[in-house]
Amino acid sequence: MPPSNQNKRLQPILETLAGLAILARSLLLRMPRPQHKGNFRLQGLKMPVEVLHDRWGVPHIYATSVDDLFFAQGFIHAQERLWQMDFNRRLVAGRLSEILGAAAVPLDRWMRILGMRRAAEKQAAIVDSASAMLESYVSGINAFIHQNQRLPMEFSLLRYEPEAWTSADSLSWAKMMAWDLSVNWETEILRAQLIARLGPEKAAELEPPHNRHQPFIIPEGVDYSCIGNEASRRASEARKFTGPAPQEGLGSNNWVLSGKRTKSGLPLLANDMHLVMNIPSLWFENHLVAEELNVTGVTFPGIPGVIAGHNPHVAWGFTNAFTDVQDLYIEHLRRANDSRVEYEYQSQWLEAEVIPEVIRIKDEEPVIEEVVITRHGPIINPLAPGFSGEAPLALRWTALEPDNILTSLVSMNLSRNCSEFRDSLRQWSVPSQNVVYADTQGNIGYSLPGKLPIRARGDGQVPVPGWSGEYEWLGYVPFEELPHIFNPPQGFVATANNKVIDERYPHWLGNDYISANRAQRIVEMIEAQPKLGVEDIRRMHTDQVCPPARRMVDVFKTMSSDSPELQAVLERMCKWDGCLSVDCPEASVYEVFIRRIMFRLLTPPLGDLAERYIGKGPTPVLKESSMFGEHAREWLFAILDAPYSAWFDLGDGQSRDDHLLAILQESVDYLKETCGKRMQDWKWGKQHQITFNHALGSVKPLDRFFNRGPFPLGGDGDTVWAASATYMDLSHKSIVGPPFRLIADLSDWNNSQGMLVPGQSGHPASRHYANNIRGWLKGKYHPMLFDRQAVLGAVTERLNLLPI
Repeated sequence: MPPSNQNKRLQPILETLAGLAILARSLLLRMPRPQHKGNFRLQGLKMPVEVLHDRWGVPHIYATSVDDLFFAQGFIHAQERLWQMDFNRRLVAGRLSEILGAAAVPLDRWMRILGMRRAAEKQAAIVDSASAMLESYVSGINAFIHQNQRLPMEFSLLRYEPEAWTSADSLSWAKMMAWDLSVNWETEILRAQLIARLGPEKAAELEPPHNRHQPFIIPEGVDYSCIGNEASRRASEARKFTGPAPQEGLGSNNWVLSGKRTKSGLPLLANDMHLVMNIPSLWFENHLVAEELNVTGVTFPGIPGVIAGHNPHVAWGFTNAFTDVQDLYIEHLRRANDSRVEYEYQSQWLEAEVIPEVIRIKDEEPVIEEVVITRHGPIINPLAPGFSGEAPLALRWTALEPDNILTSLVSMNLSRNCSEFRDSLRQWSVPSQNVVYADTQGNIGYSLPGKLPIRARGDGQVPVPGWSGEYEWLGYVPFEELPHIFNPPQGFVATANNKVIDERYPHWLGNDYISANRAQRIVEMIEAQPKLGVEDIRRMHTDQVCPPARRMVDVFKTMSSDSPELQAVLERMCKWDGCLSVDCPEASVYEVFIRRIMFRLLTPPLGDLAERYIGKGPTPVLKESSMFGEHAREWLFAILDAPYSAWFDLGDGQSRDDHLLAILQESVDYLKETCGKRMQDWKWGKQHQITFNHALGSVKPLDRFFNRGPFPLGGDGDTVWAASATYMDLSHKSIVGPPFRLIADLSDWNNSQGMLVPGQSGHPASRHYANNIRGWLKGKYHPMLFDRQAVLGAVTERLNLLPI
C-alpha cells in the first residue's frame, strides 16, 4: 500500500486515539487530589498541627498533644485512602452488595457468617486505655468525611457517599488482617479428607517432618523442662493418645543483628511483611510526633498508631507465626418444635444463637443469611461449599473473642527499651506473630505473642466432636511460657514464617507453617560475613537465590536423556546457581517443572483432592490458597531424594526418572509455545509478572485508570525477595510479596530506610499513587527521616491543620 493511502487509512484511528488521550487527560486533571499545602480548619482539633510531606509523600505529623496527633493521623489517612478504608470496613461487615450489587452477595454472606464485625462491635466497648487514642483518630477521619470535599473518585463512580466512621470500623479491620494470617480451619478439613482417602499413615507422609538441616527460629537445645502448668501438661499428655499422630516438624521476613555482627557496633533490624500486592497498598507510611510520642513506620489506614517501625529507643518488625488458633467442632444440630435451633453438648440440648443477617443489595430486594452460633462459634460450612461436607462445623477462633490489641500497640509505640517492648506484647492477642526488636542500648530480642489455646484433648489438626465436651479449650498459654529469646549467643535472630521451636517445647504451636527455605538463605547470608551494614541488608532483601531450586539442580545432575533437546536443557540446568532473576530461563524451567510434576504424581492417588493439597483454597477472596501448598513442596523434595519411593509407582511401570523426563519434556514444550523456540527466550519475567490491581480495576475501562502493570518480576515464595505466585497457575498476576521493606539502623535513625509500593496515595491523580513501583522493582529505598532538621531538609509540601 502506498504511504499516502496508508496514512489516510490511519488518520481516523489516530484522531480517535488523540481524542481518547485528551479525554483521559481531562479526567485525570479533574480527579480529586489530597491537599498537602496551605491551611485546613477542622472542627474537633484543639491546637494547630503541622503536616510536613517529604519528597516521597511521607507525612511527618507534629502536634502539641497526643489527642491532636491521632486526630490528625485519622484525617491524613482519610485524605489519602478514604475509599480503600470504606471498602475494607464494608468487606468485613458484609456490606459490599450495597454498593457493588448482587455479585458481592456470596462474599457478604461469608463475612456475616464469620462475624468479625459482631466481634469488633463488642470489643469497641472495652478498649480501655487505648480509647482516647481511638476516639481522637475516629474524630479525625470524620472531620475529613464531613467536610465533603476532595472525596475519592470511587464514591462518584459508584454513586454513594461515605458514612461516619466508628471505633468498630477500625477494630474490624484488625480482625480481618488476623483472618488473612490464620489458616488452620481449612487445613483441618483437608487433613481429615486426606486421612479418610489414604489412611492415617499414608496421609502423614504428605506432611514431611522438619528438615533438620534447616533452621528453627529459636535454636535447638533449649531446656524447657521448667515450662508448663498442670493444665498444659495434661493437654500435652493427651496429644500422645488422641487424634492423628503429630508429625515432627501468606509469609514475611524479619531479622535483627546485635552490635557484634554490625559495622556500627549497634543493632540493625530488617523487616518485609508479605501481603497481596494491590493498589493502593495495604500499608501507609507516616511519622507521628507529640509529647512523649515520636514514632515512624507503617500503619494500616483505618487503625491508629504505627504497626512496624521505630521510636527514639526501639525498633521492631513482624512475621506471621502461623500458630494453631482455630479449631473446628463437628456439631449435632436439630430444629426444636418451636423452630429454635439446638445443639448437643454433654448429653444436653442447648439453644443455639440464631442471627438473621439482612444483606441489602443495590437495586434488588435484600436477602437474609441465617447465622447459627454454638458455644464453639459460628457454623461455617457455607465458607467451603462442596468441600466441608454435610456435618455442621463450628469455628472457634481467638479473634472472635474480645481483646486489647490497641492497648498493646500504644505501649509498643511508647516503649523505651527491649524489656518494656516485650512487656507491651502481653496484651497482643491475635494474630500470633514472630516479633523481633532491638534497642539503642544494644539489646536484641524475639517474642511470639498472642493467644495460644491449651486444649483438653487433641491438638486441633482435624475437626473434633463438639457434643462430647472432651475437646474444649482450657485457657491460653501464659505469656511467660510463650517462645522468647533475649540477646542470643549467635548475635542474631531470623524468622521467615518457619517452624519456631523443636519438639521439646511443651505447648502445641501447630503443624502449619512455611518451609524454612527463606530462613535458611537469610542465615546463610548473615553467617557469610563477620560484620554487616545497611548496604548488606539491602542486598539481602533483594536476594533471589532459591534454596529448593538448588536442591532441584542436584536432582537434574542425576538425570540424562536420549533426546538432544532435553539433554541440552539438562546440561544448562546442572550449571544453574538457583537464582530466579527476571532474565533467567532456567528459573522458568524449574517453576513450570515443579508444578507439573506434583500434579502428575498426586492426581492418581488423591483425585479431586490433588489441587487442594497442591495449594488451591476452598473460598474465593477469603481463602484462595491453602497452606497445604507448603507441605506439598516439602513432600516433593523429600521424595525426589528417594528414587524408589512408592509415590512414583503409578501402576504404569515407570520409574522416578521416567516421570521426571516426561514432565521435563512437557515443560520444555510449554515454554517453547509460550515464550519462543530458543531456551534463552524463556525468561522468568515472561512467566512471572505482577499487576498492582485496584478493587475496581477488574472492570474495563477502569483498569486503565486504576491498575498498574504488568511488570516482569524475579524471585518466588522461597526467595528472600519474596514474590509468591499461586501454586496452581503461573498466569495469575496476583502476587504475595513485601509492599514495604524496612531497614532500621539503631546507630543513626536518619540512616534507616524504607520503601512502600506502589505509593502513598489512593488517588490515581496523585503523583504518589504509583511513583515507587520502578524503584521497588530495582531494590531501591528512601531514607526514613526522623530528626526534625533532617525532615525539614526534604520537605516539599507543608499543610497546617487549624482548629475552628
